Amino acid sequence: MTQSEPLPTESAPSEQSASSAHGLTTGAVARRLGVAPTTLRSWDRRYGIGPAAREDGRHRRWTPEDLAVLHEMCRLTSSGIPPAEAARAALAGPASAEAAPPAAPGPLPPPGRRPGSGNGLRLGAVRQECRGLGRAAVRLDAWAVDDLLGSVIAQYGLVTAWEEVMAPTLHAVGRKWETSGDRYVEVEHLLSWHVSSALRRAAGPPPVVSRSAAPPVLLACVPGEQHTLALEALAAGLAEVGLSTLMFGAAVPPEALDQAVRRTGPAAVVLWSQGRSTASPALARHVADTAWGVKGARARPAVVPAGPGWAGQPLAPGTVRPGGLREALTLLRGLCDAAAGAGTGPGSGSGRPGVRDQS
Repeated sequence: MTQSEPLPTESAPSEQSASSAHGLTTGAVARRLGVAPTTLRSWDRRYGIGPAAREDGRHRRWTPEDLAVLHEMCRLTSSGIPPAEAARAALAGPASAEAAPPAAPGPLPPPGRRPGSGNGLRLGAVRQECRGLGRAAVRLDAWAVDDLLGSVIAQYGLVTAWEEVMAPTLHAVGRKWETSGDRYVEVEHLLSWHVSSALRRAAGPPPVVSRSAAPPVLLACVPGEQHTLALEALAAGLAEVGLSTLMFGAAVPPEALDQAVRRTGPAAVVLWSQGRSTASPALARHVADTAWGVKGARARPAVVPAGPGWAGQPLAPGTVRPGGLREALTLLRGLCDAAAGAGTGPGSGSGRPGVRDQS
């Protein structure tokens, strides 16, 4: 089903016949665009983005021309342009957009000086794409969310898109939910699903041959941890540089993690913890002590505790906790290169420097 098709309800045929004769009602337009009816009324009242005709002088009826203006309004606000400015451009029509020369690709512009918001989200001084993503998510505009995520990744790269657009918007939605009772849960679920989908598209299929022939990087959330999006971003980033990964996702039981390490002989094991209640230094030490290989040249994985839950936790000497996605990618590339040079793996006869066990 495309965004422009009516929902398959019993009233759909009558809406179609009404649209052909009199135009669409505000409710029908809202369903088509994934926008709340109150948003359409607000745009009409504040910016004049409304139907050209009103049946009997009262009931709003939206024509195809009105819908074209609305589509442009949604597109512009989802790209981060403030609603008032977006309304002026949408009402001016495509001629004004064609007259302007296309912008050359380049780095993200600096964050705005004024605190921005996404329809009630407290975002602070952030990129305009972040504000646009917040607005689209609060409107439950799935098409705009998906389109914006894809364009940001394509234009600025995965790391910048995650650190400067996706993660700040997810945090803002989470804060809004926590401070609004049970409201905005649907916004968080919609945004999380589309972010996950965008990250998986960016990762693509697993590489047939690793760039360095290194053992894989094993990615797992610690037991009790359900937040996986940051780990999915790391998986996509590793795939982007040609490193193979094994993603085990949320709340991996200790026994399953132990078996996975012994069976695959990974170059590194990333243990993600979002909150202090799930971080387990004992589990990290156990994984770091898990060995494989022949006697006299057994190998052990490098353990990388990742996520805010590990802050302040007692970690083994020499353990590095990366501060963000970019730092984690640099660290793991180095570990994979070292593993490839040492030829480690379950069945190889040598261990990596620093993790070789002579027992």
